[in-house]
Amino acid sequence: MPIKNKDDIKNNMKDVMYSYTANGTNGMEEENKILRDTVNQLREELERFKTTPLMVCEVSDLIKDKAIIRVPNGNQFYVNISANCKQLKVGDTVLVDQKNLNVIDKITSTKAFNVERFVIIEKPNITWNDIGGLDEQIQDIKEVIELPLLKPELFKKVGIQPPKGILLYGPPGTGKTLLAKAVANSTNSTFIEVVASELVQKFIGEGAKLVKEIFELAKEKAPSVIFIDELDALAATRLEIGTSGEREVQRTFMQFLAEIDGFKNLENVKVIGCTNRKDILDPAVLRPGRLDRLIEVPLPNKDGIKQIFKIHTKNMKLDEKINIEKLYKLMEEFSGAEIKAVCTESGYFAIRDNRTKIEEEDLHKAIIKVKKEEGNDDYLKLFG
Repeated sequence: MPIKNKDDIKNNMKDVMYSYTANGTNGMEEENKILRDTVNQLREELERFKTTPLMVCEVSDLIKDKAIIRVPNGNQFYVNISANCKQLKVGDTVLVDQKNLNVIDKITSTKAFNVERFVIIEKPNITWNDIGGLDEQIQDIKEVIELPLLKPELFKKVGIQPPKGILLYGPPGTGKTLLAKAVANSTNSTFIEVVASELVQKFIGEGAKLVKEIFELAKEKAPSVIFIDELDALAATRLEIGTSGEREVQRTFMQFLAEIDGFKNLENVKVIGCTNRKDILDPAVLRPGRLDRLIEVPLPNKDGIKQIFKIHTKNMKLDEKINIEKLYKLMEEFSGAEIKAVCTESGYFAIRDNRTKIEEEDLHKAIIKVKKEEGNDDYLKLFG
């Protein structure tokens, strides 16, 4: 290998040092740039977290270039509107500054409540065949709810308008909610389930607005069925003298009446009310034009008891020696829920003896137990 002179060695050393220094400087500069960007992003994130949160309010009125807003506690304020907030309308939901309450921006959604939670996405698996002893009630419900939704042209040809809603009333445990579930299963409509107590809100006007939004949702998803359970919590007889809470319930109830029988037609929206206390309902909700078909769901008769008992024991192993007719007599004046409880309790008695077959003695013990629980009045001793 030839020996290089000193000049060649110096030139080679300069090239190596320059290349190493240049590459090292570029790497450090890139790393510093990344670190600077990261620090700037973190600083911007911290500043964003330090900003004061905006308050969600509702526009009550518009006066020239200013607005009257309603804050969540119910108070109203006359405030300025930001130049960026355009095409503002009464009823819109807006974001306002907490300090001076000026309108900053508009929220596209105007829904004050999450009414979508009332919609049953998965329909119940209860069918008409799972309900016994209520043939007349099933026929009435099919005429009022199913037929107008499935064959609306038939009513136009006849020249009549079907009822807007029905009321199911009767003792507890007779199958009122089961009928509503069967309707949800049998119709190809949106089923909206509401408990009347959920419509009673804390602040003035919120309950009425919730009722309005539920009916708007039903019209958007029509054909639809609105099922209101425990209607007496909302539609009890109105009193002239009452507390502020009772007056708010009455406001919500009046909004409910207006939605059923207002200027706007319900079209393909049907209402089903359910209650155990028809005697305390306000006459305004029972008059023709609202919940004008009243369907009583009574305690089952002898044939009804047979049907309900067969439905609940179809998957149970019963002893062939059981005197079924004798059991039917013992279960007279039982509701459907109590008959189901008898079947369940008889299964527990068999399980305790490590048996898979239900004997007649198990059913007798179950009937006695259910009757004892039904007639238990120990709570009266608490009142002297």
